[in-house]
Amino acid sequence: MSAARPLAALRTLAALAALPLLLTACGYGSQAADDERPAAAAGGKKLSAAEVRIGYFPNLTHATALVGVQEGLFQKELGGTTIKTSTFNAGPSEIEALNAGSIDIGWIGPSPAINGYTKSGGRNLRIVGGSASGGVKLVVDPEKIKSLKDVKGKKIATPQLGNTQDVAFLNWIADQGWKVDAQSGKGDVSVVRTDNKVTPDAYRSGSVDGAWVPEPTASKLVAEGAKVLLDESTLWPDDKFVITNIIVSQTFLEEHPDVVEAVLRGSVRTNRWINANPERAKASANTALKELSGKALPADVLDPAWASIAFLDDPLAATLDSQADHAVKAGLLERPDLKGIYDLAPLNKVLEAEGENPVDDAGLGTS
Repeated sequence: MSAARPLAALRTLAALAALPLLLTACGYGSQAADDERPAAAAGGKKLSAAEVRIGYFPNLTHATALVGVQEGLFQKELGGTTIKTSTFNAGPSEIEALNAGSIDIGWIGPSPAINGYTKSGGRNLRIVGGSASGGVKLVVDPEKIKSLKDVKGKKIATPQLGNTQDVAFLNWIADQGWKVDAQSGKGDVSVVRTDNKVTPDAYRSGSVDGAWVPEPTASKLVAEGAKVLLDESTLWPDDKFVITNIIVSQTFLEEHPDVVEAVLRGSVRTNRWINANPERAKASANTALKELSGKALPADVLDPAWASIAFLDDPLAATLDSQADHAVKAGLLERPDLKGIYDLAPLNKVLEAEGENPVDDAGLGTS
């Protein structure tokens, strides 16, 4: 074996060891807060668990959870079983909470779901539903970048090394025939890993020329004068790709399938309400964000951000498998065995009862 091969192997092992920190969702940090929601409906029938602990991000891409909790739509389905909510700002902390038994069910992005599943040897979670698609854009300084080819040689921010948007951008760069070292971010494009909270400041100061980021960060940059150069949804079949999944602890799923089914029914009915009442739902999500973060989004950020996200029940399993392929191609992940990551039987039971079509696990289900 050549001297270069052991070195490459060591780099791969180092990258894999760091993945619990690297493969994050479209979030901003660590766990943010716990929130005891209003008591369960008086006289409501308790299910097999007295309470269910739900985790999600204070992000528009998690609006199903934001709105479902805010409007009491989950509690309605759970009856006498109470909800305890926790909010998180990044995938690793939510996966850690799931592993520790601090939450039972969570809304989360595809990369941390993949990482959480593979790092536990397929033992700690299942994806049981979808929640949202889209909401990711390449936004740039229109004075410096006028076309996609102009991205070469520029400084473009992504939220974090190995996170969902970082992997997507690295894959897009490779598709252009350009070269970038995934770990350092150096090459034909400078990939600058920047926390979403400070990306607008970095753009304003000229430290970056653009960003491949989720909403509402993308629309915050547009409000600063940036231009949307590419919507990631246009790169996917039918303009759809998973941005938010619903995961559950395998132990909780086995012990309390009726509670999981009730939460999924609440999610399906919340998505239906969101799509039937987009303006009311948008206002509800913004109210929830204000309660969680202390600040509502202004209309010039909220409106375009909301319009770019599709709320749906289908987990778009084939796109998660593709996202894993992209991470492998970038050298950030060894090819994972994702067989068994999905258990869509509870969701399909709910969808059938609601008169909706079943969803597919792309061959990655438990059966």
